[in-house]
Amino acid sequence: MPDVEKPVHPAAAQGYTLSADTYVRGRPDYPAEIISWLTDTLGISEAARVVDLGAGTGKFTRYLLQTGARVIAVEPVASMRAELAVYAPGATMMEGTAKSMALEDESVDAVVCAQAFHWFAVPEALDEIHRVLRPGGRLGLVWNRRDTGYEWVRQLDDIVNVYEGNTPRFHTGQWRNVFPHPGFGPLQETRFSHGHTGTIDDVIINRSLSTSFIAALPATQQAQVKARILALIDRTPTLKNHGQVTFPYETLAYCIERQ
Repeated sequence: MPDVEKPVHPAAAQGYTLSADTYVRGRPDYPAEIISWLTDTLGISEAARVVDLGAGTGKFTRYLLQTGARVIAVEPVASMRAELAVYAPGATMMEGTAKSMALEDESVDAVVCAQAFHWFAVPEALDEIHRVLRPGGRLGLVWNRRDTGYEWVRQLDDIVNVYEGNTPRFHTGQWRNVFPHPGFGPLQETRFSHGHTGTIDDVIINRSLSTSFIAALPATQQAQVKARILALIDRTPTLKNHGQVTFPYETLAYCIERQ
């Protein structure tokens, strides 16, 4: 878990500051079914006021805007906010963190964290989310997870994960330790399968290099990581000499009601 005395984990602050553009090009979108999950499961309507917490470059903000809701995108990293302003101009952008949002008590209908909650999975963050949510409002947690049922995906994970150190990540499951919380009900999980189709440069290389702790590495080490990824591509028949590929993902979405 991140150090509760620091507003942003150092790996996120450094890595995402350096790699915001690579993040935009390399990160996958979300399955079409996520819109109905937002409206039906989280209860987001055109009349709703919603916070996208840890909004990053706005990849998920765009899906929230499609519901017609009023969206407030909260993001602490300046370079990410610069991309967000271009990527999701319909949202109200706000500098802030999970433990400090400049919003009134019980003033929003939903808070959504996409690819973000593992960075701030501490009781203080849930306390702040509880404060800004109205009674009966819902917290949504969303992650894209690589489908390691494919051998080359497992090998790619092996190349990248050796550098993770103590960086908070979804796959460790440590984010669950903050639950149960007295202000929230149980987690309700929904899963979707989808793929990210694009050039190998974007969906494999840029995606891997945009990982926070990889982006924070010295240039020489980043080059070594890239060389190992290129070697993996070269020895994998389903990847080698392919202009476009589909990277397999599973989206995990959690709904938690505010008590």
